[in-house]
Amino acid sequence: MTSHSTPAAVPPHHSRAHRLRTSRGEFAVVDVPPAAGAEEKGVALLLPGFTGSKEDFALVHGPLAARGYRSVAVDGRGQHESDGPADDETAYAQAELARDVLAQAAALGGSVHLVGHSLGGQIARAAVLLDHSPFRSLTLVSSGPGRISVSQEQRVKLLRDALAVMSMAECWEAILAMGPPEEVGGPARGIGDREQLRRRWLGTAPAQLLATGRQLCAEPDRVAELAAVPLPFHVLSGAHDDTWPVADLDEMAVRLKAHRTVVDGAGHSPTVDAPAPTARALADFWDGLRRGGQ
Repeated sequence: MTSHSTPAAVPPHHSRAHRLRTSRGEFAVVDVPPAAGAEEKGVALLLPGFTGSKEDFALVHGPLAARGYRSVAVDGRGQHESDGPADDETAYAQAELARDVLAQAAALGGSVHLVGHSLGGQIARAAVLLDHSPFRSLTLVSSGPGRISVSQEQRVKLLRDALAVMSMAECWEAILAMGPPEEVGGPARGIGDREQLRRRWLGTAPAQLLATGRQLCAEPDRVAELAAVPLPFHVLSGAHDDTWPVADLDEMAVRLKAHRTVVDGAGHSPTVDAPAPTARALADFWDGLRRGGQ
């Protein structure tokens, strides 16, 4: 569930789009080092949400670089520019996607700050529960304790039903026919113009959408399990969210003893809706861990 359509973001001039080689294959990334002259403070691995992509983080790379953080946004397996089977849903089981994240962290040298948006947050949580050792912290962005809201479940089911009988191109046309992107939401909303968003949609494997859509509708509450992991946690969201109620995110933060950020003026995609305060909140959290010796 990405956010509203915006003009294409110009990545920082020192960013690098490449394929990150890992023990589980190659993944398309946008990799932005710390800004020239900034103290190098650490590395962040950024995971996008359902129907999203690495481009959803385009507007936070620059501010994070200025604060001394290298940020690496990744397309997951079968997502946009990362390869994945078109029809084999088993490749997208949550445990498989979690192992991909562990491999990505290892390829970056470990000791990374992990950030997951929405579906990406639940995959990040699964990775941390498998092995927390490659991570310095976990930030869950607009990603709740369990399954998505009933209204969003209905939207995901509608998409799954459409994919069962239509091609990706036909689905795209049907999505656009439903109304303006800011009202329809989903894959028609995000950073970039209409053609960029269309290419992102067409580049994503149908099996990835089917498998991860099912996960969103069935994810159990694993907060107690996560709370037992010895990592610093951060729960960040917009001031309103129709995928998980903000009150549920507040409660999850309490259960995790997590740092909590609510970004004014943002909805389900704070990195798109309000990138400057979102990047500032991320860097402030990580800086605080440095001051605390973590």
